[in-house]
Amino acid sequence: MTALKDAARANVDRHAEELIRLSERLHADPETAWEEHRAAATVPELLDRAGFAVTSRYLGLDTAFYASFGSGPARIALCAEYDALPGLGHACGHNLIAASSVGAALGLAAVADDAGLTVEVYGTPAEEGGGGKIELLDRGAFADVDLAMMAHPAPVDVAEARPFAVSHSKISYTGRSAHAAAYPEAGINAADAFTVAQVAIGLLRQQLPASARVHGVVTHAGDAPNAIPEHATGRWYVRAETLAELAELEPRVMRAFEAGALATGCELSVEPESKPYAEFRADETALDAYRANALTLGREFAPAGTASRMNRASTDMGNVSQVVPAIHPYLGIGSLPATNHQREFAAHCVGGTAERALLDGAIALAWTGVDRATPEGRS
Repeated sequence: MTALKDAARANVDRHAEELIRLSERLHADPETAWEEHRAAATVPELLDRAGFAVTSRYLGLDTAFYASFGSGPARIALCAEYDALPGLGHACGHNLIAASSVGAALGLAAVADDAGLTVEVYGTPAEEGGGGKIELLDRGAFADVDLAMMAHPAPVDVAEARPFAVSHSKISYTGRSAHAAAYPEAGINAADAFTVAQVAIGLLRQQLPASARVHGVVTHAGDAPNAIPEHATGRWYVRAETLAELAELEPRVMRAFEAGALATGCELSVEPESKPYAEFRADETALDAYRANALTLGREFAPAGTASRMNRASTDMGNVSQVVPAIHPYLGIGSLPATNHQREFAAHCVGGTAERALLDGAIALAWTGVDRATPEGRS
């Protein structure tokens, strides 16, 4: 096994400069969920040159791809995310996720024949609220995979993902416009409906479980101060420990939005933006192997605390983990005090420390794939 891991690492190192350039290219050209056309074309280029069979527009999704190498019995899947955040760019470091997954795949490809591997890379769009992996699952992706993996940037290293289940909803109110000074009584104020709903949600939080999260933004609530807003829209997330708990919690939150409609006379529309993201079910054997591999590379796992809480962020990789064995470790990029979803964190997702995390993540994932291909790694 040592020889296989050495060969895998050597191939990651051989492609290090190309992997770093891939990360930098994605970072400089952020695209948001379902709009990642350039990224979906760029990320598999290196895989194509390395002999992977690449399928674009995978399973009918314009910004998804699939790449495979080898024909061994152990199927190892790497997930590449590459969507950015609106207005913040790669403030969650998906440029590093894509590059590290490509790197891990190249490492495994170098030993695929000897280790009995089929190496698969899934280009998974729209993790930031769109549920791209769920769409792929529904269309047959990941079937019979032995292990699915990816590594996510964070302020510090954390091995185990413990994300919340989450629902994503578009909330819309429709009222009636009127001149705000001359004919205020003729108007029905859609913006006020959100005010009522947010007050109700604020009061509801007192009775929610400590682990629950309810948060959102109003994306539009009128255009002119002298016209009563006829339309108002927003995006809201509800998080809970599990899908079962989410199913109990979400109707209580929706009643707050119904209260906004009732109080103002507006019409309410709630449109799911994706199917709910599930909690994560980590494969313990693979997780132990990843921990050991990361420690061998000199990575240090942070103790529980504020800096390590990124492992609680929701991900559609949770849905994958409900279907096939999976891990989703976090790679520290030395960003503190900056944390995910801040502009300052985006700035840390390129440069020396990020590059080291990228390559360490690629090697640790590749080594974990080698471990899974052995009889001991499957137990």
